Amino acid sequence: MALRIVTADDRLSAAANKTTMVIVGESGSGKTTLVKVLPAVETAFLDLEAGMKSVQDWRGDSIPVRCFEDMVVLTSLIGGPNPAAPPTAFFSNEHYAHYAAQHPDLVAMLARKSIIFVDSITDLTRQAMVWAKKQPEAFSDKTGKPDTRGAYGLLGREVIGLLKHLQHAPGKTVILVGILEKHTDDFGRVTWQPQMEGGKAGRELPGIVDQVITLSLFSRDGDGALVHDPQRGTERRLVCQASNRFGLPAKDRSGRLDETEPPDLLALLRKINAPAPSPA
Repeated sequence: MALRIVTADDRLSAAANKTTMVIVGESGSGKTTLVKVLPAVETAFLDLEAGMKSVQDWRGDSIPVRCFEDMVVLTSLIGGPNPAAPPTAFFSNEHYAHYAAQHPDLVAMLARKSIIFVDSITDLTRQAMVWAKKQPEAFSDKTGKPDTRGAYGLLGREVIGLLKHLQHAPGKTVILVGILEKHTDDFGRVTWQPQMEGGKAGRELPGIVDQVITLSLFSRDGDGALVHDPQRGTERRLVCQASNRFGLPAKDRSGRLDETEPPDLLALLRKINAPAPSPA
């Protein structure tokens, strides 16, 4: 594979004007409905949890995904071939060419999309676990019995590989949504984390994507300041900065987002991808 120099103009071009983000929130917080403001003609909705009832009036294209193997094929068609992958591996030149020949209409449709909305990473890891348990690595070489550690190891490797391939998809903004879990330890300390099968994928996810955002409900105190109130709050906000006062998962690699933003994905993407100011 030939190495190439990426100039500043290349990075600022429309083809490079993309981001990857994960949006987590508790069940029922309205994560799926965030797609409604995205341009239908430019967005492909990958539906892993048969959960489009709340957005049935959205006019964009959707693709039902019922197993991990199908998600692997879609990821290959979205991201194109990985020249570094061995011939028999997922996302290799051979893998891409095989499925691109089988699904020319799908290739053409995905090529027209600049935004890929994946709902959800929680179900992605569940599907991956079903697949992993059937693979040779999920059985002991000595006894032939199921090996849970082998299945979880394979799950982590393959899900991370899939997410990284999506991250590198040229000209595609990738938005992953998932369920947010609340954990309270023996000392009453509360932490929040994405709900995903296996620990490895969940731990490495924040390092793969550009943005980590939490969608949650808030109320206001007497001074008008936001108070995290997931049970009784009525104001939805996107929490975007790692050092937020609410202790919610967040990261902003763009450096352009406020601590919280309105729940408008299109406005958020415009803010992230806005042209940098010209030097004085």
